[in-house]
Amino acid sequence: MMFQRPVRTGRKVLARWKRALWPARHASLAARSLWLALWALLLLCLMPILAYADIAISAIRVWPAQEYTRITIESAQPLEYTVLTAKDPERLVIDFQDIELNAQLRELPGRIGPNDPYIVQARVARNRPGVVRVVLELRGEMKPQIFALKPVGAYAHRLVLDVYPAHPPDPLLALVERLEKERYATDGSATPEVSAAPAPGAPPEVVSEATDAGPSPAPVIAPKPATRPSEAEPTRSPAKDGASPKSKPQPELVRLVTVAIDPGHGGEDPGAKGRHGTHEKQVTLAIARKLKAAIDAEPNMRALLTRDGDYFVPLHDRVNKARKVRADLSVSIHADAYIKPHARGSSVFALSARGATSAAARWLAKKENDADLIGGVNMDVADPYVRQVLLDLSQTATISDSIKLARAVLDEIGDINALHKSRVEQAGFAVLKAPDIPSILVETAFISNPEEEKRLRKADYQEQMATAILLGIRKYFAKNPPLAREKLAANP
Repeated sequence: MMFQRPVRTGRKVLARWKRALWPARHASLAARSLWLALWALLLLCLMPILAYADIAISAIRVWPAQEYTRITIESAQPLEYTVLTAKDPERLVIDFQDIELNAQLRELPGRIGPNDPYIVQARVARNRPGVVRVVLELRGEMKPQIFALKPVGAYAHRLVLDVYPAHPPDPLLALVERLEKERYATDGSATPEVSAAPAPGAPPEVVSEATDAGPSPAPVIAPKPATRPSEAEPTRSPAKDGASPKSKPQPELVRLVTVAIDPGHGGEDPGAKGRHGTHEKQVTLAIARKLKAAIDAEPNMRALLTRDGDYFVPLHDRVNKARKVRADLSVSIHADAYIKPHARGSSVFALSARGATSAAARWLAKKENDADLIGGVNMDVADPYVRQVLLDLSQTATISDSIKLARAVLDEIGDINALHKSRVEQAGFAVLKAPDIPSILVETAFISNPEEEKRLRKADYQEQMATAILLGIRKYFAKNPPLAREKLAANP
Protein backbone atom coordinates (compact mmCIF):
# COMPACT_ATOMS: atom_id res chain seq x y z
CA MET A 1 0.00 0.00 0.00
CA MET A 2 2.96 2.29 0.43
CA PHE A 3 3.18 2.78 -3.36
CA GLN A 4 -0.46 3.69 -3.91
CA ARG A 5 -0.26 7.25 -2.69
CA PRO A 6 2.15 8.52 -5.39
CA VAL A 7 -0.01 6.89 -8.04
CA ARG A 8 -3.15 8.56 -6.67
CA THR A 9 -1.30 11.87 -6.50
CA GLY A 10 -0.26 11.54 -10.12
CA ARG A 11 -3.80 10.79 -11.16
CA LYS A 12 -5.04 13.87 -9.36
CA VAL A 13 -2.51 16.05 -11.19
CA LEU A 14 -3.55 14.64 -14.56
CA ALA A 15 -7.20 15.18 -13.71
CA ARG A 16 -6.56 18.81 -12.82
CA TRP A 17 -4.71 19.41 -16.13
CA LYS A 18 -7.54 17.75 -18.03
CA ARG A 19 -10.16 19.95 -16.38
CA ALA A 20 -8.04 23.04 -17.08
CA LEU A 21 -7.31 22.27 -20.73
CA TRP A 22 -10.51 20.54 -21.78
CA PRO A 23 -14.16 21.49 -21.07
CA ALA A 24 -16.21 19.37 -18.69
CA ARG A 25 -18.57 16.72 -19.98
CA HIS A 26 -21.60 18.82 -19.13
CA ALA A 27 -20.21 21.82 -21.10
CA SER A 28 -22.38 23.08 -23.90
CA LEU A 29 -21.62 22.52 -27.59
CA ALA A 30 -20.69 26.19 -27.95
CA ALA A 31 -18.12 25.89 -25.17
CA ARG A 32 -16.58 22.84 -26.76
CA SER A 33 -16.40 24.59 -30.15
CA LEU A 34 -14.71 27.55 -28.51
CA TRP A 35 -12.08 25.30 -26.94
CA LEU A 36 -11.38 23.60 -30.31
CA ALA A 37 -11.00 26.99 -31.97
CA LEU A 38 -8.53 28.09 -29.32
CA TRP A 39 -6.46 24.93 -29.74
CA ALA A 40 -6.42 25.38 -33.54
CA LEU A 41 -5.31 29.00 -33.14
CA LEU A 42 -2.51 27.89 -30.82
CA LEU A 43 -1.29 25.30 -33.30
CA LEU A 44 -1.33 27.85 -36.12
CA CYS A 45 0.81 30.17 -34.02
CA LEU A 46 3.26 27.39 -33.27
CA MET A 47 3.56 26.07 -36.84
CA PRO A 48 6.09 28.68 -38.08
CA ILE A 49 8.26 28.00 -35.06
CA LEU A 50 8.06 24.25 -35.59
CA ALA A 51 8.78 24.61 -39.31
CA TYR A 52 11.77 26.84 -38.62
CA ALA A 53 13.17 24.33 -36.18
CA ASP A 54 12.78 21.47 -38.69
CA ILE A 55 14.65 23.13 -41.60
CA ALA A 56 18.29 22.40 -40.96
CA ILE A 57 21.10 21.82 -43.43
CA SER A 58 22.20 18.20 -43.18
CA ALA A 59 25.15 18.28 -45.60
CA ILE A 60 27.08 20.57 -47.94
CA ARG A 61 29.29 19.23 -50.73
CA VAL A 62 31.57 21.18 -53.08
CA TRP A 63 32.73 19.69 -56.40
CA PRO A 64 35.31 21.91 -58.17
CA ALA A 65 36.31 21.16 -61.76
CA GLN A 66 37.75 22.89 -64.81
CA GLU A 67 34.32 22.98 -66.43
CA TYR A 68 32.29 24.27 -63.50
CA THR A 69 32.05 24.23 -59.72
CA ARG A 70 29.05 22.64 -58.06
CA ILE A 71 27.79 23.31 -54.53
CA THR A 72 25.13 20.96 -53.19
CA ILE A 73 23.09 21.86 -50.09
CA GLU A 74 21.07 18.99 -48.66
CA SER A 75 18.18 19.29 -46.20
CA ALA A 76 15.19 17.35 -44.93
CA GLN A 77 12.76 19.87 -46.44
CA PRO A 78 12.81 22.06 -49.57
CA LEU A 79 14.58 25.38 -49.09
CA GLU A 80 13.17 28.82 -49.91
CA TYR A 81 15.73 31.19 -51.37
CA THR A 82 16.34 34.25 -53.51
CA VAL A 83 19.37 34.88 -55.73
CA LEU A 84 20.99 38.12 -56.82
CA THR A 85 24.31 39.16 -58.32
CA ALA A 86 26.66 42.02 -57.50
CA LYS A 87 29.60 43.65 -59.29
CA ASP A 88 33.06 44.94 -58.32
CA PRO A 89 33.96 42.29 -57.43
CA GLU A 90 31.74 39.71 -59.06
CA ARG A 91 29.58 38.11 -56.39
CA LEU A 92 26.68 35.72 -56.16
CA VAL A 93 24.32 36.23 -53.20
CA ILE A 94 21.81 33.64 -51.99
CA ASP A 95 19.36 34.50 -49.20
CA PHE A 96 17.79 31.52 -47.45
CA GLN A 97 14.53 32.00 -45.59
CA ASP A 98 13.82 30.28 -42.28
CA ILE A 99 16.80 27.97 -42.01
CA GLU A 100 19.11 27.28 -39.14
CA LEU A 101 22.62 28.69 -39.22
CA ASN A 102 24.16 25.43 -38.10
CA ALA A 103 27.63 23.91 -38.22
CA GLN A 104 27.20 22.54 -41.77
CA LEU A 105 26.49 26.01 -43.17
CA ARG A 106 29.35 27.56 -41.22
CA GLU A 107 31.75 25.03 -42.76
CA LEU A 108 31.03 26.17 -46.33
CA PRO A 109 33.82 28.82 -46.48
CA GLY A 110 36.37 26.20 -45.48
CA ARG A 111 35.23 23.88 -48.28
CA ILE A 112 36.15 26.39 -51.01
CA GLY A 113 39.73 25.46 -51.89
CA PRO A 114 42.39 27.95 -53.02
CA ASN A 115 42.60 26.19 -56.40
CA ASP A 116 38.91 26.46 -57.16
CA PRO A 117 38.83 27.78 -60.76
CA TYR A 118 35.68 29.89 -60.36
CA ILE A 119 35.06 30.75 -56.68
CA VAL A 120 37.50 32.85 -54.64
CA GLN A 121 35.84 32.52 -51.27
CA ALA A 122 32.49 32.15 -49.50
CA ARG A 123 30.93 33.99 -46.57
CA VAL A 124 27.96 32.86 -44.46
CA ALA A 125 26.11 35.00 -41.89
CA ARG A 126 22.66 35.91 -40.64
CA ASN A 127 21.56 38.91 -42.68
CA ARG A 128 18.36 39.71 -40.77
CA PRO A 129 15.87 37.81 -38.62
CA GLY A 130 14.80 34.66 -40.47
CA VAL A 131 17.33 35.09 -43.31
CA VAL A 132 20.76 33.48 -43.71
CA ARG A 133 22.90 34.98 -46.47
CA VAL A 134 25.58 33.12 -48.45
CA VAL A 135 27.94 35.28 -50.53
CA LEU A 136 30.21 33.70 -53.14
CA GLU A 137 33.03 35.89 -54.44
CA LEU A 138 33.74 34.84 -58.03
CA ARG A 139 36.90 34.99 -60.12
CA GLY A 140 35.16 36.73 -62.99
CA GLU A 141 31.93 36.86 -64.95
CA MET A 142 29.97 33.65 -64.50
CA LYS A 143 26.70 32.07 -65.57
CA PRO A 144 25.34 30.39 -62.44
CA GLN A 145 22.50 27.90 -62.42
CA ILE A 146 20.54 27.06 -59.28
CA PHE A 147 17.85 24.40 -59.09
CA ALA A 148 16.22 22.01 -56.62
CA LEU A 149 16.19 18.22 -56.70
CA LYS A 150 13.64 16.00 -55.04
CA PRO A 151 14.72 13.12 -52.79
CA VAL A 152 16.16 10.17 -54.68
CA GLY A 153 18.21 7.21 -53.55
CA ALA A 154 20.17 8.04 -50.41
CA TYR A 155 19.73 11.79 -50.90
CA ALA A 156 17.12 14.05 -49.29
CA HIS A 157 16.06 17.40 -50.79
CA ARG A 158 18.98 19.06 -52.57
CA LEU A 159 19.60 22.59 -53.73
CA VAL A 160 22.25 22.62 -56.46
CA LEU A 161 24.31 25.64 -57.45
CA ASP A 162 26.43 25.27 -60.59
CA VAL A 163 28.91 28.06 -61.34
CA TYR A 164 29.81 28.04 -65.04
CA PRO A 165 32.19 30.47 -66.77
CA ALA A 166 30.52 33.05 -68.97
CA HIS A 167 32.83 32.03 -71.82
CA PRO A 168 33.55 28.29 -71.54
CA PRO A 169 36.70 26.96 -73.24
CA ASP A 170 36.35 25.20 -76.58
CA PRO A 171 37.28 21.51 -76.13
CA LEU A 172 38.51 21.15 -79.71
CA LEU A 173 40.72 24.23 -79.38
CA ALA A 174 42.05 22.93 -76.07
CA LEU A 175 42.93 19.63 -77.72
CA VAL A 176 44.77 21.39 -80.56
CA GLU A 177 46.66 23.59 -78.11
CA ARG A 178 47.77 20.53 -76.15
CA LEU A 179 49.03 18.89 -79.33
CA GLU A 180 50.99 22.02 -80.19
CA LYS A 181 52.61 22.07 -76.76
CA GLU A 182 53.63 18.44 -77.15
CA ARG A 183 55.03 19.09 -80.59
CA TYR A 184 57.20 21.97 -79.44
CA ALA A 185 58.26 20.14 -76.29
CA THR A 186 59.54 17.16 -78.27
CA ASP A 187 60.76 19.09 -81.36
CA GLY A 188 58.57 16.88 -83.49
CA SER A 189 60.82 13.87 -82.99
CA ALA A 190 58.45 11.58 -81.16
CA THR A 191 55.06 11.41 -79.59
CA PRO A 192 55.41 11.48 -75.81
CA GLU A 193 53.28 9.57 -73.37
CA VAL A 194 50.86 11.97 -71.79
CA SER A 195 49.64 11.37 -68.26
CA ALA A 196 46.32 12.81 -67.28
CA ALA A 197 46.48 15.46 -64.59
CA PRO A 198 43.58 15.78 -62.18
CA ALA A 199 41.38 18.83 -62.28
CA PRO A 200 42.07 21.57 -59.74
CA GLY A 201 40.56 20.70 -56.40
CA ALA A 202 39.87 17.10 -57.42
CA PRO A 203 40.91 14.42 -54.92
CA PRO A 204 43.88 12.23 -55.84
CA GLU A 205 43.33 8.80 -57.28
CA VAL A 206 43.19 6.37 -54.37
CA VAL A 207 41.68 3.23 -55.82
CA SER A 208 44.84 1.72 -57.29
CA GLU A 209 46.66 -0.62 -54.95
CA ALA A 210 50.28 -1.52 -55.59
CA THR A 211 51.04 -5.20 -56.01
CA ASP A 212 53.81 -7.10 -54.22
CA ALA A 213 55.98 -6.80 -57.30
CA GLY A 214 56.05 -3.03 -57.02
CA PRO A 215 54.60 -0.46 -59.39
CA SER A 216 53.00 -2.00 -62.42
CA PRO A 217 54.87 -1.48 -65.69
CA ALA A 218 53.50 0.49 -68.59
CA PRO A 219 51.20 -1.54 -70.80
CA VAL A 220 53.00 -3.51 -73.49
CA ILE A 221 51.17 -3.24 -76.79
CA ALA A 222 51.59 -5.74 -79.57
CA PRO A 223 52.69 -4.36 -82.95
CA LYS A 224 49.94 -2.83 -84.98
CA PRO A 225 48.49 -4.82 -87.87
CA ALA A 226 49.56 -3.79 -91.30
CA THR A 227 47.66 -0.80 -92.60
CA ARG A 228 47.11 0.69 -95.99
CA PRO A 229 49.94 2.79 -97.38
CA SER A 230 47.64 5.79 -97.45
CA GLU A 231 47.10 5.41 -93.70
CA ALA A 232 50.65 4.60 -92.62
CA GLU A 233 52.51 7.12 -94.77
CA PRO A 234 51.72 10.80 -94.27
CA THR A 235 51.37 13.04 -97.28
CA ARG A 236 53.95 15.80 -97.55
CA SER A 237 52.73 19.26 -98.39
CA PRO A 238 53.98 20.42 -101.79
CA ALA A 239 56.48 23.25 -101.72
CA LYS A 240 55.39 26.60 -103.00
CA ASP A 241 56.49 27.67 -106.49
CA GLY A 242 59.73 29.53 -106.43
CA ALA A 243 60.59 28.55 -102.88
CA SER A 244 64.25 28.38 -101.98
CA PRO A 245 65.78 24.88 -101.53
CA LYS A 246 66.93 25.96 -98.06
CA SER A 247 63.48 27.09 -96.98
CA LYS A 248 61.97 25.40 -93.92
CA PRO A 249 60.01 22.28 -94.93
CA GLN A 250 56.29 22.22 -94.35
CA PRO A 251 55.03 20.03 -91.47
CA GLU A 252 53.77 16.58 -92.34
CA LEU A 253 50.01 16.12 -92.32
CA VAL A 254 48.37 12.99 -90.99
CA ARG A 255 44.89 11.77 -90.17
CA LEU A 256 44.64 12.18 -86.40
CA VAL A 257 42.33 9.64 -84.75
CA THR A 258 40.45 10.98 -81.73
CA VAL A 259 38.94 8.68 -79.11
CA ALA A 260 36.52 10.00 -76.50
CA ILE A 261 36.84 8.16 -73.17
CA ASP A 262 33.92 8.48 -70.79
CA PRO A 263 34.53 7.49 -67.14
CA GLY A 264 31.09 6.64 -65.80
CA HIS A 265 29.41 8.54 -62.93
CA GLY A 266 31.28 11.11 -60.79
CA GLY A 267 30.62 13.78 -58.18
CA GLU A 268 27.15 13.51 -56.67
CA ASP A 269 26.68 10.23 -58.54
CA PRO A 270 29.04 7.64 -57.01
CA GLY A 271 27.72 4.78 -59.12
CA ALA A 272 27.73 1.27 -57.69
CA LYS A 273 29.49 0.51 -54.42
CA GLY A 274 31.42 -2.64 -53.55
CA ARG A 275 31.36 -4.47 -50.26
CA HIS A 276 34.78 -3.05 -49.35
CA GLY A 277 33.63 0.53 -49.96
CA THR A 278 34.98 1.00 -53.49
CA HIS A 279 32.94 3.44 -55.54
CA GLU A 280 32.40 2.85 -59.24
CA LYS A 281 33.25 6.47 -60.07
CA GLN A 282 36.77 6.00 -58.67
CA VAL A 283 37.47 2.81 -60.60
CA THR A 284 36.17 4.12 -63.91
CA LEU A 285 38.28 7.28 -63.69
CA ALA A 286 41.42 5.29 -62.82
CA ILE A 287 40.99 2.96 -65.82
CA ALA A 288 40.05 5.85 -68.11
CA ARG A 289 43.23 7.76 -67.24
CA LYS A 290 45.35 4.72 -67.98
CA LEU A 291 43.56 4.17 -71.28
CA LYS A 292 44.07 7.81 -72.20
CA ALA A 293 47.80 7.59 -71.47
CA ALA A 294 48.09 4.46 -73.62
CA ILE A 295 46.17 6.03 -76.53
CA ASP A 296 48.16 9.27 -76.32
CA ALA A 297 51.35 7.21 -76.63
CA GLU A 298 50.14 5.83 -79.98
CA PRO A 299 51.27 7.57 -83.18
CA ASN A 300 48.54 9.72 -84.67
CA MET A 301 46.03 8.92 -81.89
CA ARG A 302 44.78 11.17 -79.14
CA ALA A 303 42.19 10.73 -76.40
CA LEU A 304 39.79 13.07 -74.64
CA LEU A 305 38.31 12.41 -71.19
CA THR A 306 34.72 13.53 -70.70
CA ARG A 307 35.66 14.11 -67.06
CA ASP A 308 39.09 14.22 -65.45
CA GLY A 309 38.12 14.58 -61.81
CA ASP A 310 35.47 13.75 -59.25
CA TYR A 311 32.58 15.81 -60.58
CA PHE A 312 29.29 15.08 -62.29
CA VAL A 313 28.77 15.32 -66.05
CA PRO A 314 25.21 14.85 -67.40
CA LEU A 315 24.76 12.05 -69.91
CA HIS A 316 23.92 14.37 -72.80
CA ASP A 317 27.01 16.50 -72.07
CA ARG A 318 29.17 13.40 -72.41
CA VAL A 319 27.75 12.85 -75.89
CA ASN A 320 28.18 16.54 -76.74
CA LYS A 321 31.83 16.54 -75.71
CA ALA A 322 32.60 13.64 -78.03
CA ARG A 323 30.88 15.37 -80.93
CA LYS A 324 32.51 18.74 -80.32
CA VAL A 325 35.99 17.26 -80.74
CA ARG A 326 34.76 15.21 -83.73
CA ALA A 327 35.71 11.95 -82.06
CA ASP A 328 36.09 8.86 -84.22
CA LEU A 329 35.11 6.56 -81.36
CA SER A 330 33.56 6.81 -77.91
CA VAL A 331 34.28 4.35 -75.10
CA SER A 332 32.28 4.57 -71.87
CA ILE A 333 33.82 2.74 -68.91
CA HIS A 334 31.78 1.28 -66.04
CA ALA A 335 31.93 -1.36 -63.31
CA ASP A 336 28.79 -3.44 -63.13
CA ALA A 337 26.73 -4.28 -60.06
CA TYR A 338 23.97 -6.76 -59.38
CA ILE A 339 21.78 -7.74 -56.46
CA LYS A 340 23.49 -11.16 -56.26
CA PRO A 341 27.16 -10.97 -55.20
CA HIS A 342 28.21 -14.06 -57.19
CA ALA A 343 27.57 -12.34 -60.56
CA ARG A 344 30.91 -11.84 -62.31
CA GLY A 345 32.61 -11.18 -65.63
CA SER A 346 33.10 -8.37 -68.15
CA SER A 347 30.67 -7.23 -70.84
CA VAL A 348 30.60 -4.86 -73.79
CA PHE A 349 27.44 -3.08 -74.92
CA ALA A 350 26.34 -1.17 -78.01
CA LEU A 351 23.25 0.91 -78.69
CA SER A 352 20.03 -0.72 -79.80
CA ALA A 353 17.29 1.05 -81.71
CA ARG A 354 14.83 -1.81 -81.29
CA GLY A 355 15.04 -2.55 -77.58
CA ALA A 356 17.40 -4.47 -75.34
CA THR A 357 18.78 -7.87 -76.35
CA SER A 358 18.13 -9.27 -72.89
CA ALA A 359 16.33 -8.45 -69.66
CA ALA A 360 19.67 -7.92 -67.93
CA ALA A 361 20.77 -5.44 -70.60
CA ARG A 362 17.47 -3.57 -70.26
CA TRP A 363 17.86 -3.41 -66.46
CA LEU A 364 21.46 -2.19 -66.72
CA ALA A 365 20.58 0.49 -69.29
CA LYS A 366 17.85 1.82 -67.04
CA LYS A 367 20.20 1.89 -64.07
CA GLU A 368 22.90 3.75 -66.00
CA ASN A 369 20.37 6.16 -67.54
CA ASP A 370 19.15 7.04 -64.04
CA ALA A 371 22.57 8.60 -63.37
CA ASP A 372 21.14 12.04 -64.18
CA LEU A 373 18.59 11.65 -61.39
CA ILE A 374 21.31 10.87 -58.86
CA GLY A 375 23.93 13.29 -60.13
CA GLY A 376 21.46 16.14 -60.60
CA VAL A 377 20.49 17.79 -63.89
CA ASN A 378 18.83 21.16 -64.36
CA MET A 379 15.73 20.19 -66.34
CA ASP A 380 14.80 23.83 -66.98
CA VAL A 381 17.70 24.37 -69.40
CA ALA A 382 16.51 23.82 -72.96
CA ASP A 383 18.97 22.11 -75.30
CA PRO A 384 17.59 21.39 -78.78
CA TYR A 385 20.98 20.02 -79.84
CA VAL A 386 20.66 17.31 -77.20
CA ARG A 387 17.13 16.45 -78.30
CA GLN A 388 18.50 15.88 -81.78
CA VAL A 389 21.13 13.53 -80.38
CA LEU A 390 18.66 11.53 -78.31
CA LEU A 391 16.01 11.24 -80.99
CA ASP A 392 18.13 10.52 -84.05
CA LEU A 393 18.31 6.73 -83.89
CA SER A 394 18.08 6.13 -87.62
CA GLN A 395 21.86 5.93 -88.00
CA THR A 396 21.96 2.19 -88.54
CA ALA A 397 25.45 2.40 -90.02
CA THR A 398 26.78 3.92 -86.80
CA ILE A 399 25.17 1.18 -84.71
CA SER A 400 26.67 -1.43 -87.05
CA ASP A 401 30.14 0.07 -86.59
CA SER A 402 29.57 0.18 -82.83
CA ILE A 403 28.86 -3.56 -82.81
CA LYS A 404 32.05 -4.23 -84.79
CA LEU A 405 34.06 -2.17 -82.29
CA ALA A 406 32.36 -3.90 -79.37
CA ARG A 407 33.21 -7.34 -80.75
CA ALA A 408 36.86 -6.41 -81.21
CA VAL A 409 37.12 -5.08 -77.64
CA LEU A 410 35.19 -8.03 -76.20
CA ASP A 411 37.64 -10.49 -77.78
CA GLU A 412 40.58 -8.75 -76.13
CA ILE A 413 38.93 -8.38 -72.72
CA GLY A 414 38.20 -12.12 -72.72
CA ASP A 415 41.94 -12.74 -72.41
CA ILE A 416 42.20 -10.99 -69.03
CA ASN A 417 38.85 -11.71 -67.38
CA ALA A 418 35.93 -14.06 -67.66
CA LEU A 419 33.12 -12.79 -69.85
CA HIS A 420 29.68 -12.34 -68.35
CA LYS A 421 28.24 -12.62 -71.84
CA SER A 422 30.20 -14.05 -74.77
CA ARG A 423 28.33 -11.87 -77.24
CA VAL A 424 27.87 -8.12 -77.60
CA GLU A 425 24.75 -6.93 -75.78
CA GLN A 426 22.58 -4.03 -76.92
CA ALA A 427 20.29 -1.66 -75.05
CA GLY A 428 19.16 1.98 -75.04
CA PHE A 429 22.07 3.56 -73.17
CA ALA A 430 21.73 7.34 -73.34
CA VAL A 431 25.51 7.84 -73.36
CA LEU A 432 25.80 5.81 -76.59
CA LYS A 433 23.29 7.85 -78.61
CA ALA A 434 25.68 9.92 -80.70
CA PRO A 435 24.30 9.46 -84.23
CA ASP A 436 27.65 9.84 -85.99
CA ILE A 437 30.18 8.26 -83.57
CA PRO A 438 30.57 4.50 -83.06
CA SER A 439 30.13 4.14 -79.30
CA ILE A 440 30.47 1.27 -76.84
CA LEU A 441 30.04 0.80 -73.09
CA VAL A 442 32.51 -1.49 -71.32
CA GLU A 443 31.52 -3.10 -68.02
CA THR A 444 35.01 -3.91 -66.77
CA ALA A 445 33.86 -6.26 -63.97
CA PHE A 446 31.22 -6.65 -61.27
CA ILE A 447 32.12 -4.30 -58.43
CA SER A 448 29.38 -6.01 -56.40
CA ASN A 449 31.43 -9.23 -56.52
CA PRO A 450 33.99 -9.09 -53.65
CA GLU A 451 36.69 -10.88 -55.68
CA GLU A 452 36.25 -8.70 -58.75
CA GLU A 453 36.10 -5.59 -56.57
CA LYS A 454 39.58 -6.42 -55.30
CA ARG A 455 40.80 -6.84 -58.88
CA LEU A 456 39.29 -3.51 -59.90
CA ARG A 457 41.31 -1.81 -57.16
CA LYS A 458 44.59 -3.28 -58.41
CA ALA A 459 46.73 -1.09 -60.66
CA ASP A 460 47.90 -4.07 -62.73
CA TYR A 461 44.32 -5.10 -63.56
CA GLN A 462 43.48 -1.52 -64.49
CA GLU A 463 46.49 -1.49 -66.84
CA GLN A 464 45.48 -4.82 -68.36
CA MET A 465 41.95 -3.59 -68.95
CA ALA A 466 43.20 -0.38 -70.58
CA THR A 467 45.57 -2.40 -72.79
CA ALA A 468 42.80 -4.78 -73.84
CA ILE A 469 40.52 -1.92 -74.83
CA LEU A 470 43.31 -0.30 -76.84
CA LEU A 471 44.07 -3.58 -78.64
CA GLY A 472 40.41 -3.86 -79.54
CA ILE A 473 40.42 -0.31 -80.91
CA ARG A 474 43.48 -1.14 -83.00
CA LYS A 475 41.86 -4.27 -84.35
CA TYR A 476 38.74 -2.29 -85.28
CA PHE A 477 40.70 0.41 -87.14
CA ALA A 478 42.77 -2.23 -88.96
CA LYS A 479 39.57 -3.45 -90.62
CA ASN A 480 37.66 -0.15 -90.58
CA PRO A 481 40.08 2.72 -91.23
CA PRO A 482 38.82 6.18 -90.30
CA LEU A 483 37.28 8.21 -93.05
CA ALA A 484 39.16 11.14 -94.53
CA ARG A 485 38.23 14.59 -93.31
CA GLU A 486 38.53 18.04 -94.76
CA LYS A 487 40.75 19.18 -91.89
CA LEU A 488 43.99 17.39 -91.17
CA ALA A 489 46.15 17.76 -88.08
CA ALA A 490 49.85 18.46 -88.16
CA ASN A 491 51.89 15.45 -87.11
CA PRO A 492 53.31 16.23 -83.66
